[in-house]
Amino acid sequence: MALDMSVLGRFAKSYKAGEIIFCEYEPGDAFYLIQSGKVRIVKIMDDIEKTIDILQPGEFFGEMALLEEAPRSASAITVEDAKLLEFNKENFEILMKGNPQIVLKLLKLFTKRIYDQKRRFMILTLPEDSVKVADVFLMLNETQPDTDEDEQEKTFHSSVEDIAHWAGMSPAKCHSVLNSFAAQRRVEIFQDRIVVKNINDFHRFVNSRRRSQKGV
Repeated sequence: MALDMSVLGRFAKSYKAGEIIFCEYEPGDAFYLIQSGKVRIVKIMDDIEKTIDILQPGEFFGEMALLEEAPRSASAITVEDAKLLEFNKENFEILMKGNPQIVLKLLKLFTKRIYDQKRRFMILTLPEDSVKVADVFLMLNETQPDTDEDEQEKTFHSSVEDIAHWAGMSPAKCHSVLNSFAAQRRVEIFQDRIVVKNINDFHRFVNSRRRSQKGV
């Protein structure tokens, strides 16, 4: 969903690579839209810094703290030199009054971002690496357009590094999990894609672990 950035230039701010935009637990009074560059979202879990997401131009971050008036739930750090559009409560209200079409697009993007963020947190709370990786494929399958629900074999044009990123683990650990799945003939790994032989098998696998986690 493309936004007309030209009308938003007055909200632009530039950041150098590696610069901290905000830290976890800080009060949040602004959210950001990436105009150029990349931003890494990280969270401390079990005393280990985990990358939750790497955001690209056109993506939002930081909106939950503003909407919920709660402390930041994660930290944001630029991966490379970046230009961001910063919106606080006051200028967001000005934007809402003067640009209803842009606001509608922003709200749609908010909705998607909130869903994606909650879905990724669900993955990170799973107890085993193999379950996290399986749930990443379920998440990706949920977002694939025109997917045939009756078709059990699914092809994902993602790399092992992509899967590791979504699962919050190192590529080496993700390689190990996927190789184990491959030995069980549950996945096939190619240079440009990964094929899950039976997505319903992963559904059963993840759901059983979630039930165990809840003590059901």
